[in-house]
Amino acid sequence: MSMSIRNQFPGTVTAVAVGEAMASVKVRLAGGQDITAAITSDAVKDLGLAAGSAVKALVKSTEVALATGPVEGISIRNQIPGTVADVTTGGAMGSVKVTVEGGELTAAITKDAVEALGLTSGTSVVALIKSTEVSLAAA
Repeated sequence: MSMSIRNQFPGTVTAVAVGEAMASVKVRLAGGQDITAAITSDAVKDLGLAAGSAVKALVKSTEVALATGPVEGISIRNQIPGTVADVTTGGAMGSVKVTVEGGELTAAITKDAVEALGLTSGTSVVALIKSTEVSLAAA
């Protein structure tokens, strides 16, 4: 199935913690990064997720924030280091392609943020993704 979600990463479930309504699923991406997805307990059951399950982690580009270095003292669990590969800006928004270990991700951020952070090709960045914004699909 084709999707408009640009950020699609293959991975393997390493742990699942199921609560009454929500679950925390830890995934090791093909590039070696560990990320966490907060999904419903029903989704874990419907997808048959368990340690060792092959999945695809999906993140909309509008849900990716960028920082120019690691961020401490923040609740965002998913911090993926990378290097800016390309920046395209329009009147209000920018699209930033980031090369990460094992692939590429796209962040849709404001033009003002692109300029304030000085993002250009070659800039080191950290992609920040809330675990509630990571969706999982069975691979």
